[in-house]
Amino acid sequence: MEITAAHWMYLAGTLLIILTMLFRQNVVVPAIIVTFLVGLLFSESLIFGLQTIFQASLVAAGELFNIFLIIAIMTALLHSLKTLGSDEQMITPFRKVMVNGHISFWVIILVTYLISLFFWPTPAVPLVGALLIPVAIRAGLPAIGAALAISFAGQGMALSSDYIIQIAPTLTATAANADVTLLADRGFLLSIVTGLVSIVVAYLFIRKMIQKPSEEHLKKWEPQEVTEEAKNSKFSSLFAVLVPVAFLATVLFMVLGKFIKDFHNLEGGSGAALIGGVAMVLLILASLFYSPKTFLTNVSDSLVKGFVFAFKAMGPVIPIAGFFFLGSGEMAANIFGISPEESPSFLFDLIVAGQQLIPESTILAAFSILIIGMITGLDGSGFSGLPLVGALSGALSPAIGMDAETLGAIGQMGAIWVGGGTLIAWSSLVAVAGFARVPVMELVRKSYIPVFLGLLSSTIVALIIFT
Repeated sequence: MEITAAHWMYLAGTLLIILTMLFRQNVVVPAIIVTFLVGLLFSESLIFGLQTIFQASLVAAGELFNIFLIIAIMTALLHSLKTLGSDEQMITPFRKVMVNGHISFWVIILVTYLISLFFWPTPAVPLVGALLIPVAIRAGLPAIGAALAISFAGQGMALSSDYIIQIAPTLTATAANADVTLLADRGFLLSIVTGLVSIVVAYLFIRKMIQKPSEEHLKKWEPQEVTEEAKNSKFSSLFAVLVPVAFLATVLFMVLGKFIKDFHNLEGGSGAALIGGVAMVLLILASLFYSPKTFLTNVSDSLVKGFVFAFKAMGPVIPIAGFFFLGSGEMAANIFGISPEESPSFLFDLIVAGQQLIPESTILAAFSILIIGMITGLDGSGFSGLPLVGALSGALSPAIGMDAETLGAIGQMGAIWVGGGTLIAWSSLVAVAGFARVPVMELVRKSYIPVFLGLLSSTIVALIIFT
C-alpha cells in the first residue's frame, strides 16, 4: 500500500496531540488544525480541507451521541429526584456498607466489574454512576477516585477479557487462526493481572485524597438547593424505593437473557438503551408526582438541564474524536464522503506498513504486539484493531516460538485497555467522567501510569507463564 503525505500528517498529528496532553494543555485546537491538514493533503483542496474540519466533528458527534444522551437522561432523572428529596433517601441503604472512602472504592470496583462482565460497561456506567457515586462521594472518596474505579473495573478489566460474551477473543482468534477458548482463557488471566496492578496503583495514588465521611462532600460535588417542601414530599420515600427497584429489575431482566433460551438477550448498546428508556419513564413519573399541574414543563426543563450538563462537560471531546476517527477506514469514508473501498485507513495503513520492523525475538515481539494493540486503540473503539492484532499474532507466532493465542491475548489487552475506555477521552470514558463530574482529560492523565504499569505487568506474566 502507498503511504502518502496525508498518512505522515496523521502520524505527526497523533504525536502532537499526545505530546500536548502530556504537557497538560488543551488539545482541541491542535486536533482541529491537524484534521484540516490531513483533509488538505488527502484532497489537495483547500475547500475540502476546511470541510473536513466540520465533517469530522459531525461524524464524531453522531458516534458519541448515545453516550451524551444517556448522561443527559440520567442527569435529568437525578435532578427530578432531588426536587422530590428522594435522592438522599435512595442512597441511604448503601451507606451501611460504604462507610468510608476506602471501602467505597473497592465496592464500586466489584459492582462495576460484575455488571460489565455480563453486559459490557455501557449499561454499567449509568447504573453505578447514579446509585453508588453519590454514596462514595459522601463517604469521602474523591470524584476522580470513583471515576478511576469504574473505568478500570469496567472498560478495562471486564471488557478486555470479554470472557462471558466473547466477542473480543473471537475477533482476535479468528484473525490469528487460533483457538478461541484458549485465547479467551489467557486473555481472562491477563485482564485480571492488568486490572489488579492498575487498580492498586490508582488506589495508592488517591488514598491520601480520601477524606472523612461528610454531607459537605456531596454538596460541593453536586451543589443544588432543595426546598423544605421537597425534602418533606410525601412521595420522597416512594421514589427512593421505586428507582433502585426499577433498575434492579432491569439488570435481572438482562441476566435472564444470558441463561434462558429464546429470552431477550440484551447486551452493550441494547442494554444501555433499555436503561435509558426506564430512566425516562421514571423521570416523567417523578415530575408528575411532584407537581401534576406543571409536570409537562418540569420534564422538559430537567431534560434541558441534562443536555446542558452533558454537552458542557463533554463537548470539547468531539473535535478530538473527529481527528482520530480519520484513522479508521469506515469513519474516514463517512468524513470524506467517499466509498469505504476508496477511503484510506491512515492508522491501520501505517501499522501494516511498519509491521516488518517487528523483530523475531519472543520478548521484543510480545511488547511490539502490545504497543501495536495500544496504537490501534487510539480510534476510541478498542475492538476495531483486534483483527489486525490477531493477524499479526498468527503471522509472527511460528517465527518467534510463542503461540498465537498468547500473542493475541497480549495485543487484545493493549487495544481494549487503551481504546475501550481507560486512556482515550473520545471513547466511553466520556460517560464515566460525566457521571463522576470530573474533566475527562484529567481522568485520562490520572490513568496513564496505572494502566501502563498494568499492561507491562501482564505482558511480563504472559512471557513467564506461556513461553
